[in-house]
Order: sequence, then structure tokens, then C-alpha cells
Amino acid sequence: MTIYSTDGGRYYEGRLQLRPFNEEVYEWIKKQIDKDDFQFISREEEVKGGIDIYFTSQKNLRSLGPRLKKQFKGELKITKKLFSVNKLTSKRIYRATVLFRLEK
Repeated sequence: MTIYSTDGGRYYEGRLQLRPFNEEVYEWIKKQIDKDDFQFISREEEVKGGIDIYFTSQKNLRSLGPRLKKQFKGELKITKKLFSVNKLTSKRIYRATVLFRLEK
């Protein structure tokens, strides 16, 4: 898996929440990330009930969600939250959250 960070793991455009943690799903996600040269992980965080994986590319994260649901049975939710507004262009900048809840 490619973990790339020049700023100590703070920069990210989106996060994948995997609930509950499952080794098979986690390994599948790592393989998908390794296939893409432009997709990086800035950090991983273990949280109660699962793991959060922070991605540097929101576009790639959003495309990973539906592929994850197709491969494994579970619930998928994709949300976005306003993070900032660019002062020069007034463009809104969002952070994406992709929640994948594995069926029991």
C-alpha cells in the first residue's frame, strides 16, 4: 500500500470508514490502491468498531466505494462536508466521507 505524506499525514480530500474492521476487505482495498499510481493514503486511524483510511484523492475514493459494495455485501454511504472556500475563486472545497458497513 502506498502511504505518502509530506505534511505529516494531515492533508486529505476524503476518508473511507470501514465498519466493522475486516481483514479480507482491508486487503482488497490495499490492492486497489496499489493498482492506481495517483491514489495515496495520508494516514490510517483505528477507531472504535473499525478503521478510517484518509485518501489524498477524493475522486479515486468516490470511485472505490461502489466497487467495494459490488465486491462485498454491505451498506455504502457517501457524504460530503464543506471544508473551506477558496479566497481567490470563491470555489467551495469539500471533504468526502465514504462509509462502508459490512453485513454481519
